[in-house]
Amino acid sequence: MPLALVFAGIALAYMAAAAALAVALVALDLQRAWAALLAVALPAPLLVFHVHRAFAPMQALFRALAGTVASYRDGDYSTGLAWTGHDALAQLVQAHNALGVALREQRQGLVQRELLLDTMVQNTPVAMLLVDPSDHVVHANIAARKMFGDGHRLEGRTLAALLDGVPEAVRAAFEQGGDGLFSVGDADDEEVYHLARRQFRLNGRRHQLVLLRQLTAELRRQEVQTWKKVIRVISHELNNSLAPIASLAHSGAELLRRGQHDKLPAALATIEDRARHLEGFIRDYARFAKLPAPRLQPVAWRHVIDQLRAQVPFECRYSGDDVVRVDVAQFEQALLNLLKNAHESGTTPQDVELLLRRLPDAWRIDVLDRGHGMTEAVLAHALLPFYSTKRNGTGLGLALAREIAEAHGGRLSLQNREGGGLCVSMVVPG
Repeated sequence: MPLALVFAGIALAYMAAAAALAVALVALDLQRAWAALLAVALPAPLLVFHVHRAFAPMQALFRALAGTVASYRDGDYSTGLAWTGHDALAQLVQAHNALGVALREQRQGLVQRELLLDTMVQNTPVAMLLVDPSDHVVHANIAARKMFGDGHRLEGRTLAALLDGVPEAVRAAFEQGGDGLFSVGDADDEEVYHLARRQFRLNGRRHQLVLLRQLTAELRRQEVQTWKKVIRVISHELNNSLAPIASLAHSGAELLRRGQHDKLPAALATIEDRARHLEGFIRDYARFAKLPAPRLQPVAWRHVIDQLRAQVPFECRYSGDDVVRVDVAQFEQALLNLLKNAHESGTTPQDVELLLRRLPDAWRIDVLDRGHGMTEAVLAHALLPFYSTKRNGTGLGLALAREIAEAHGGRLSLQNREGGGLCVSMVVPG
């Protein structure tokens, strides 16, 4: 029953009882004023009793609501309420119970995600340390405990204290700041690690996440794969040159035995051609493997362009007197490789162009062509050593150019041109 009707019924009953009592008191010759006062006062305790009784369930409900809210605040969402009426309080109870169910489901989901995250963090091979602003460790996973504490807990210890018992290479890597690679051990038992540090805010305070990942096995696998590829490429080139040389040498001996001397020059010329190709192939590999540190010296762009034009044709609309500081031999070799690649791209010689642009603190050199361009897959691998789409390519031209650019403190990039062709951009400090 709605609370308004209950309250109205109690009020009407009280007024009826007061009126009846007043009539009875007047009949007993009591003055009307006193009769009215007594008629109101005498039923008052009864009125209070009935009002208290009528509102007692609501008071109990309010106490229960306060209790469940306190439970929610403490993280306990297991309690619920019951109300038999169909009034506004019933709607309040239903909403309160629905809130409890939603909070309980959210809490269970958070617990499951926290359990999953903790399992992943604890079992990852990457050593993880969470350090607070006072340089104390607030969390460390199993890998970090093994690396820094022989399996013991690290929480509460300072990062400086952890570094006291580690090899000097680890301590030096931390002192340098930032990310980087370092090695631990001697040449026969060397372990390579990558150190990464990230800053973030937790509860309004700056924390540091330290990650230490062992790369030895991965680097060794990559090293083995690289050597296998190098051996395959070298074996292929050697076989392509030595097999014809051996065959032609045998044929030359037969020609000598038969007295057919007129055919010997062609055989010897082919042998010489294959031998020089093999010589150039080995020289390119040696140049890439033993590239020395660049010895910078000032050189005029006009001189560089003239030297390149003496070896390969290209268009260049530069006519200034600017100077660039580079290792002249290495720099010309890199640009020569790029220009030769442009000529081999399927373009016409007239469309090979070298474009110079002055940047605020660098020079940008673009080698342009109108050839076939590159697919996305080729663009992604074109700068890797030994990668080539040419039948007789060594895969060292672009790799060597990038190595030279980076040795000068610059960079090399590739991108397809609108309308077809490729743009190879080299940026070097100026």
